[in-house]
Amino acid sequence: MIADFANQLASRFAGATIEVAQPRGEIGLVVAPADWLATCLALRDEFGFDTFIDLCGVDYLSYGNDEWDTDDVSSEGFSRGVEGQGPGRFKWGEKPSHQIAEPGSVAVDELAGKRFAVVLQSLSVRHNQRVRVRCFAADNSMPLVSTITSVWPSANWFEREAFDLFGIIFEGHPDLRRILTDYGFVGHPFRKDFPLIGNVEVRYDAEKQRVIYEPVSSVEPRVTVPRVIRDDADLATSRGERENRILDREARR
Repeated sequence: MIADFANQLASRFAGATIEVAQPRGEIGLVVAPADWLATCLALRDEFGFDTFIDLCGVDYLSYGNDEWDTDDVSSEGFSRGVEGQGPGRFKWGEKPSHQIAEPGSVAVDELAGKRFAVVLQSLSVRHNQRVRVRCFAADNSMPLVSTITSVWPSANWFEREAFDLFGIIFEGHPDLRRILTDYGFVGHPFRKDFPLIGNVEVRYDAEKQRVIYEPVSSVEPRVTVPRVIRDDADLATSRGERENRILDREARR
């Protein structure tokens, strides 16, 4: 059934990339921005995907770069942090960076290919089938895709959220404005190059007798240590001793 459905999609959408994740049987399409709206319309009208489930943005900047080295374990049980200014480590006006091959050397995070993507999840109740559709915006500096509110009206606020958090512009949206952050918010907080401390801070100026906004100066970057689960050394030792006892008994027989 999964293979048949994947073949149907490949035949209908010749320019798309079909992805099948086994053994879960998840079906996904990667389409060009020019085909985004037409693909969604065809999925609804021709394949019966009548139910909109979810839509979100994705930022692939620094995708695949390690923030922590989990192979080098210290005597205290923590991993050694890699060099560079990963998520949460850079200040306002700085750029995220990562460690490169040369010891002690870092490079600013850059992405040669397409950076921003929109991901849709849809459901066909009639066929009990789900599908994922992904579209990469053509321009990293101005990510732009067509709105799908004409296909699924419930995508309205989801597209507003992706615009607010990632800065992805949905062409033709009836009311594209921020939905989670304040009207005067600077930047898009889910982008990988957005500092966790923000871009501006608010304080009351006694001389001007009003609240003012200014670049962040009094807040230091916050860094959290990820929880790394490792095998317990005592457990490994007890297992080894038990195996040795079993081998000794068998040798004495």
